[in-house]
Amino acid sequence: MTQATSSSSRPLRVSRAGSPLSGTLSVPGDKSISHRALMFSALAEGKTHITGLLEGEDVLRTADAMRALGAQIVREENGNWHVTGQGLGALTEPADVLDMGNSGTAARLLSGVLASHGIMSVMTGDASLRRRPMKRVTDPLAGTGAVFLAREGGRLPLAIQGNASPAPLDYRLPVASAQVKSAVLLAGLNAEGETRVEEPVPTRDHTENMLRHFGATVQVEQTPEGGRVIRLQGRPKLTARDVVVPGDPSSAAFVVVAALLVPGSDVVIAGVGLNPLRTGLFTTLREMGARLDITNERIEGGEPVGDLHVRASSLQGVDVPADRAPSMIDEYPILAVAAGYATGVSRFRGVEELRVKESDRLASTVALLEQNGVHTKVDGDDLIVFGTAGAIPGGGLVETHMDHRLAMSASVLGLVAQQPVEIDDTAFIDTSFPGYFGLLNQLGAGFAA
Repeated sequence: MTQATSSSSRPLRVSRAGSPLSGTLSVPGDKSISHRALMFSALAEGKTHITGLLEGEDVLRTADAMRALGAQIVREENGNWHVTGQGLGALTEPADVLDMGNSGTAARLLSGVLASHGIMSVMTGDASLRRRPMKRVTDPLAGTGAVFLAREGGRLPLAIQGNASPAPLDYRLPVASAQVKSAVLLAGLNAEGETRVEEPVPTRDHTENMLRHFGATVQVEQTPEGGRVIRLQGRPKLTARDVVVPGDPSSAAFVVVAALLVPGSDVVIAGVGLNPLRTGLFTTLREMGARLDITNERIEGGEPVGDLHVRASSLQGVDVPADRAPSMIDEYPILAVAAGYATGVSRFRGVEELRVKESDRLASTVALLEQNGVHTKVDGDDLIVFGTAGAIPGGGLVETHMDHRLAMSASVLGLVAQQPVEIDDTAFIDTSFPGYFGLLNQLGAGFAA
């Protein structure tokens, strides 16, 4: 690893892997489920035990926020967590600003919780999060009667005056977004009557699953157009329930693609969450010719789980339909790396949501590939990648813009590029995948320490 340019940044030079990746590992707990486990258990009555919680920076910020709002949260030495909640509507006003770090999920979901409690709060985040738009959440949440004050464009810092008697919402999402859907449902928890959300395309349903797990009544109907309508009965009694967090499929994605691309690799990833609304990447990779098998399938904590057996494969270009985007929205940068290594042309349709992630992920993904000799084209809301048939030139500098997924994608590209790849900063990978480099080195990746 090159010397850091400041006390916080961690640049990295990645060279081509010298040997196949081999072995069995587990990836950290699912980030989406970890956020929700902390929030929902803080709103429930009694003590919830959480096993497998992701201890990345994003989730730890959520734990800090829920403590500041009155929940008792304790981590045991064995890595298990205990959360004692006071019940729905019983959050207390925080004494200080809630700093959500880099986590858009935490900020947006917590906005729904705060809007429906009669307390005053202020949320902020790091430089990356303060650039991300919040109006897509605050606009519908204003219908509860809560008041929001934000910077231009609805950006953080965000002051929220919640409403102790919020009105239920009836909202149709203009674009598919699990975060907006979840924020509206969370606001509806403390509202009298029924909250209704219609989504044009099904998005990850961890919120609906966990609401049921804690005792809420949630009904889901399919629409004739292929979307869904979710109905939540307000003011349920949420009761503490133990939660087992499965391995995060979005984190597993980087290991999967590395194993597919590094010649001769044979890797097993144990205990990965296989929620069908999160596995679009695995479906797509199989369409490209990936040798990716799922074994030991089971249900844990209401979520499907299984082991992934991945072997190096010759991949072909793929045309990914727009309606698959919600089930793999976080995985497009690493899929783009796979497409750059594949033979033929790949087209990812309807990826406009990438523009409002931790960075403009569409522009950043294009830059990642182009800087390393992979030709791309943006056609409206579609990304086209021209595969190199296993001959990515490399040799470029990747600017990560504080985006953890972009940094990990660049590291995988470096393992198969012909020339070393420079990454400007990898420090923030720990927000979602603590120990990433060490874990891949156990398989033989050879990242410099």
